[in-house]
Amino acid sequence: MGRKVKIGLTRDCFDSEGKFMMPGPGLKLLDEMPGVEYSMFPDWQPEISPGQIEGFDMVVSLRPRWAKQSFLGNNQLLCVHRTGVGYDMVDVPALTEANVMLTITPDAVRRPVAVAILTFILALSTRLFTKDRMAREGRWAEKAHYHGYGLVGQTLGSIGVGNIGRDMFMLAKPLGMRHIAYDPYVKPEAVAEAGVELVDMDTVLTESDYVNISCLLNKSTYHLVGEKELRKMKKTAFLINTARGAIIDEAALVKVLKEGRIRGAGIDAFEQEPTPDDNPLLKMDNVIVAPHALAWTDQMFLVQWEQIMNQLSQIIRGERPEALVNKDVWDKPGFQAKLKTFLASIR
Repeated sequence: MGRKVKIGLTRDCFDSEGKFMMPGPGLKLLDEMPGVEYSMFPDWQPEISPGQIEGFDMVVSLRPRWAKQSFLGNNQLLCVHRTGVGYDMVDVPALTEANVMLTITPDAVRRPVAVAILTFILALSTRLFTKDRMAREGRWAEKAHYHGYGLVGQTLGSIGVGNIGRDMFMLAKPLGMRHIAYDPYVKPEAVAEAGVELVDMDTVLTESDYVNISCLLNKSTYHLVGEKELRKMKKTAFLINTARGAIIDEAALVKVLKEGRIRGAGIDAFEQEPTPDDNPLLKMDNVIVAPHALAWTDQMFLVQWEQIMNQLSQIIRGERPEALVNKDVWDKPGFQAKLKTFLASIR
């Protein structure tokens, strides 16, 4: 009988007293997994250090950065299991160079984030939060001055139309909106069922009544939507971001909102998180905000942990895990040698 598989969980998965605070059946599923033992990192560091990952075969990671120096002197770690789909905090080439896999959990976030986007669309179009305050404050006589905006015949546009974007458009089909999107990595047939017309980015900005952001954050998408892009939008349009805050130039967004250049926004992702208390976006009546958690549902966490458990099981069986980001690492001789050593040690 070989040794047990060593699983690490980054410290941000736990509260200050060491209590697991991520919803869902994560630890219960790990407890039920034969031949596995797990432990939390003893301390929180914004960037993973070599000492933190020493002795682990796989690590479940939430927020910390993974850089080239994170792997110095390590020849044991096989995989970083990143929760969610964003991996802007991970130096993927550095993982590949260190013969380490990176996996994500797209099945968990696709529907919840699509629903979150639709929630913003409906809340903004009905002016839900303004009317909520009016009712609570007894300002019923003012309701005639705060009508909503119908969706039939309006244009829903998206910058990025991967799994989440496609699901958003599918959910929005009964609303009777025109669907357009910009995504240089997607072919028309991939979004045909959702009724999406692929166009250039300028068309999305100039013709959409609701502009949604659903792309990854990387060097090419940092501040992809700046003041120039925001000023191309209709004055009656709304901007929605549930992806990453830095895709939008937040200072520019504040400026165009104050000037009335666009009608409003739904923001679930900020450039700095937590965002400062004095962020002007928090004070604007035409902006709905959430703490990057609008998609956090019981179903999301359940599917997330199921997908992570499946990935762990696949690796333990010597199989390539699902939702592998850096696919080219699998066939590298260095990784295969590491995997062979791992499998021999647990048999």
